[in-house]
Amino acid sequence: MSYPIDKKFVIAVSSSALFDLGQSDRIFREQGPVAYKSYQEQNQNVILDKGVAFPFIRRFLAINQAFPKQAPVEVVLLSRNSPETGLRVFRSIRHYGLDITRAAFMTGRSPHEYVPAFNASLFLSANEDDVQKAIDANYPAGVVLPSKVYDDELDTELRVAFDFDGVIVDDEAESVFKNNDLAEFQAHEFKMQFIPHQQGPLADLFKKLSFMQKLEEKKLKEEPNYKKILRIAIVTARNAPAHERVVTTLKNWGVSADEFFLLGGMEKYRILTIIKPHMFFDDQRSHLESPAGDIPMVHVPFGIANKNPFSHSTEPEHEVAPVTVGVGSPIKT
Repeated sequence: MSYPIDKKFVIAVSSSALFDLGQSDRIFREQGPVAYKSYQEQNQNVILDKGVAFPFIRRFLAINQAFPKQAPVEVVLLSRNSPETGLRVFRSIRHYGLDITRAAFMTGRSPHEYVPAFNASLFLSANEDDVQKAIDANYPAGVVLPSKVYDDELDTELRVAFDFDGVIVDDEAESVFKNNDLAEFQAHEFKMQFIPHQQGPLADLFKKLSFMQKLEEKKLKEEPNYKKILRIAIVTARNAPAHERVVTTLKNWGVSADEFFLLGGMEKYRILTIIKPHMFFDDQRSHLESPAGDIPMVHVPFGIANKNPFSHSTEPEHEVAPVTVGVGSPIKT
């Protein structure tokens, strides 16, 4: 019998997002691919440190522990590594007790084309080229930016925050704002307040997280002592009255968020430092900054906000680790 991956809520993650590959990347850059392969093989039993996406992935997998009969979620590894150099990654996965058993090792090639094969609602990677290729192919993906890694094991809640335009929905409204001004944007959204937006790159992710919340709400009614795992927030630069179309869209999709922030251009980090999300998804780099550099940020390079934002460098032959040169500013080497 084939494995029913199409019935699972799947997130794909690269080893560069899941673990800290900084030292491995330095070996590759300074000594080349042969030395890199030798280094990984010599250190197969040396456990990798947690990466930026680790706290998010660990809590996401905990959903299966809350619903063992359904086991509704799955994480797969999509890696540029070879199977040989990937041994260290899977030994680290086993060390941390992560229930990840499926993977694709591409030996230097981008794994992005396998996102739909694994039915993934999200592909997380520190490799900008891989993520851009996924987005260009209309697959859901995001670049994990450098940040400090905190993983309080006593904190079992999974907090996920989303920008709205260009992330959950398409960039229609954002295009109006870019091509006109705030007044034109407000007038457009007020006119369209009863017309739901089209889906954006992470619409399926948001919908499935919302469905998981409904499972949790049902479980809470059956088990009053149950402690919910998921908490979802929308943090948008919109303000009233442009919020009405947001509400129309969510109602049309049959989904909701626990928290909804209309910031009207305020710096988003002022809210995010209180929410303390394990991932925040936004399509604009300028919003993916915090003074402390301690918020896990994911750039979704989609739509008008990302027209020629940067040039793409030559593809590397291994998993790329981001190098922090400033808050929210990775260099891909």
